[in-house]
Amino acid sequence: MRKNSSVYGVEMITKTMNKRITLSDVAELAGVSAITVSRVLNQPEKVSENVKIKVQGAIDKLGYIPNRSASALASARSGVIGVVIPSLSNSVFNDVLRGVYEVTGPAGYQVLLVDTHYSPLEEERMVRTLLGQAPEAMILTGGNQTQHTRNLLIKADIPVVQIMEAVEDPIDMNVGFSHKQAAYEVVSKIIASGYDKMGFLGARMDPRAQQRLQGYRQAMESAGLSTEGLIVTTPRPSSIAMGSELFKSLMSKTSGICNAIFCVNDDLALGSLFECQRMHISVPSDMAICGFNDIEASALVNPPLSSVRVPRHEMGVIATEMLLRALSGESIVEKTVDSGYELKLRESTSTEIKW
Repeated sequence: MRKNSSVYGVEMITKTMNKRITLSDVAELAGVSAITVSRVLNQPEKVSENVKIKVQGAIDKLGYIPNRSASALASARSGVIGVVIPSLSNSVFNDVLRGVYEVTGPAGYQVLLVDTHYSPLEEERMVRTLLGQAPEAMILTGGNQTQHTRNLLIKADIPVVQIMEAVEDPIDMNVGFSHKQAAYEVVSKIIASGYDKMGFLGARMDPRAQQRLQGYRQAMESAGLSTEGLIVTTPRPSSIAMGSELFKSLMSKTSGICNAIFCVNDDLALGSLFECQRMHISVPSDMAICGFNDIEASALVNPPLSSVRVPRHEMGVIATEMLLRALSGESIVEKTVDSGYELKLRESTSTEIKW
């Protein structure tokens, strides 16, 4: 005599409580074959609605979690895109990730996100870990990968996009801009408005920060100005408090002769602005301050900070769209995209600067 289906379901759930739920368990409870369950999970368009409902009901009752690694081996598709960023705590990358998720979600892809802590060796380890999950494509930050990381990605033969900076020799595709050129342009503008003792404040000094320092040096040299004694940097992480600390160090080092500073990011610029206010230094008449990244707070402080707007969200969107086009078999003609940047004039430098 056939058991009542609800009783059978209770027995089945009890039987599987103390072991890992398998695809076969789902098939047994749903009254279908394991192949049918696999089709429901990986090719739902090939299965009737009635069968999908039965299988999904069994999955929900048993709490079955599909083994994506096994699915990837069977179908050569994992539905996963790996994303490698240098810091989960740096808010600058939030906008990038928002752009990535906006594209991957509707397309049915999942994101595996890793943090390299600004270390090329940690990035190498994380890339190896991600490749073990059979990602279909990968997004990396910048172009400072080790040669071994590059080799791993080339051998993986998957679409790769490096973002956040213009990379001279991309692994595959690149979406970014020249940090050196952006810094050169903004520093040149401030010098042209009459500030002739311009300092530089930098923290962490990752490759993109180094490029901004190069742009600052080039602008100062082009204007015939010396940078001697005007550069203060630290390998420590960036923060508003660090900006205040570095600003005080610069003022002490130069005996207060500085009349402008270019900060490697807005956190340092905000810290410098607040320290100026504590020291009763007028901004911008006695001290011009400029940051980089144009975070939301930059436009809201008093006086508002001049900065370089970076299209972070747009870079995330463009990079992910390029990956999906490559995965669909489309030939990507323009593999390098210059995302550009925008110089933002605000009162912390001078209302007379023509941007």
